[in-house]
Amino acid sequence: MNTQNPKRLPYGNADFKKIRTNNFVYVDKTRFIETLERESNSSQIFIRPRRFGKSLLLSTLTYYYDINYADEFERLFGDLYLGRRPTPQKNSYAVMNFDFSGLNTGNGADEFIFSFCNNIRNSVRLFLDDHKNIFPEAKEIIRQINAEPPNLGVLDWAFSVAKSAKLPVFVIIDEYNHFANDLIAMGTIKGNDFYKKMVKANGIVRDFYERIKSATTFSIVNRTFITGISPVMLDDLISGFNIVSNLTLDLQYNEMLGFTSAEVTRLMSETGVDADQITIDMEHYYNGYRFHAKAVNKVYNSSMILYFFSQLLKTGNIFTNLIDPNLSMDSSRLKRLVQNDSNREILVKIIKEGSIISKILEKFSMDQLNDDSYFVSLLFYMGLLTIKEPSLNKLHLVIPNYSIQRVYWEQIRLLIESNSRLIKMNTDLIEEMIDAMAMEGTIDGFIDYVSKNAFSKLSDFDLQRFDEKYIKVLLLAYLLLNDIYIPMSEYETVPGRADIFLQRNPNVPQVQYEWVLEVKYCKTNAKKTEIAQKRKEGLAQLNQYAHSQRFKDRPNLKFVLIIFIGKDKYEIVKSL
Repeated sequence: MNTQNPKRLPYGNADFKKIRTNNFVYVDKTRFIETLERESNSSQIFIRPRRFGKSLLLSTLTYYYDINYADEFERLFGDLYLGRRPTPQKNSYAVMNFDFSGLNTGNGADEFIFSFCNNIRNSVRLFLDDHKNIFPEAKEIIRQINAEPPNLGVLDWAFSVAKSAKLPVFVIIDEYNHFANDLIAMGTIKGNDFYKKMVKANGIVRDFYERIKSATTFSIVNRTFITGISPVMLDDLISGFNIVSNLTLDLQYNEMLGFTSAEVTRLMSETGVDADQITIDMEHYYNGYRFHAKAVNKVYNSSMILYFFSQLLKTGNIFTNLIDPNLSMDSSRLKRLVQNDSNREILVKIIKEGSIISKILEKFSMDQLNDDSYFVSLLFYMGLLTIKEPSLNKLHLVIPNYSIQRVYWEQIRLLIESNSRLIKMNTDLIEEMIDAMAMEGTIDGFIDYVSKNAFSKLSDFDLQRFDEKYIKVLLLAYLLLNDIYIPMSEYETVPGRADIFLQRNPNVPQVQYEWVLEVKYCKTNAKKTEIAQKRKEGLAQLNQYAHSQRFKDRPNLKFVLIIFIGKDKYEIVKSL
């Protein structure tokens, strides 16, 4: 461990130069830039989930390829892969950056068009100002740009200047479809219609990409690199920008963003993170992403692991939240996507099974999101599903880690409560009952309250799915309301898998009791012999778990069988 001069963690920092010159740790991914440069098509798109390091990649590309930073090459890249093996195109472009996050999508078409054009104007103005030492007419053109209302014509001015200077342009676009993601989050027909007007036919967005394509045709724009979080909009842009290659699912770029286990180990060494202070299974919490079925290494979400390490270095192993709060944005988007019955059916299936078999579609339009395969693909691109292995001509997709699993569990609780006016849950009271489980070793109050106030009042839609797996998911969703436990689903005990293991949160060491819960279900008209058989099976399973090596050194661990009978009756059988 490097304790002499530990480097800083760049959580929330996506500026390559600041990271490299201010003693931040940098995970060297520059070898992938060499691979990108060797691609036969220099117009590329690459999609990854939110907070996976896309903006830092684009910043790295800017400093590597822009002619302005040629004199700083050794300082910025000297000890990196590309510093030792520079490519032919290093520092040979005028880089033009666009970032389409933050556009105005909520006040109608006119406001959006103004916001979009103003974004373009600001980016072109910055491009000209950054390269005024190369473009002698830059100041005059900026003056003219400032004197006119925002419009896409400023692109033609910038390309004309670059052509006169015989300097090729590298166009980099971040969040290429951010506004489309906002419209998805709106979840309205109006939003969909608005999207069609802006993108399809002669929409303003299509016009922007056609201008870049035209500049590419005339060898003014020699390279283009585009990122976003989903391929929504890509299908609608293809006819206007059909020169782009989608590298998202290419095997060789599986690790271009995110951190491998080896890279996480190096992060810890360089920043002084003490492995002895880590009281959770990091792989279980944050790892698990695979973007190609043949990929050898899974990757961690970089933001998740940087958040965890930054909290660990700041407070030791005592902090209130093990999950990056930014995941709440994914929860909000997911909530909008499951308003229709079809998507909700798929969501329930994924939550109950923990996986789904599907194809991953490389491009699609916003008006296709209600189709099953498109919805599943969108979950994959959002980072809510990942590839486990091939399954004939499809893929076996799974929930990548515990952090994302919590997003699903919370979502199912919110959906159930929002679709039933009868369900009124007192979260303070639930927290008190979970406290009683932790400190007094009593579970009866929690089970009784959830049974009477949630299970017995489920809608017809939910009752059709009411079985052991659905009950387990609902219990987990309500257990999340109190953070004193880390709920584990299908916890591997060897032999067997416990339905729910309530592990003590390492940040709440005063918790007295942990729990292993086995859940069984019988229909309302079940015979006594059937219930007795379920009881026998459940107790046998608990006995098996109790003798597992996983649980042998855990004091005050309670094993409980809960048999739900219909939607409003239950039986609690305490074991050992």
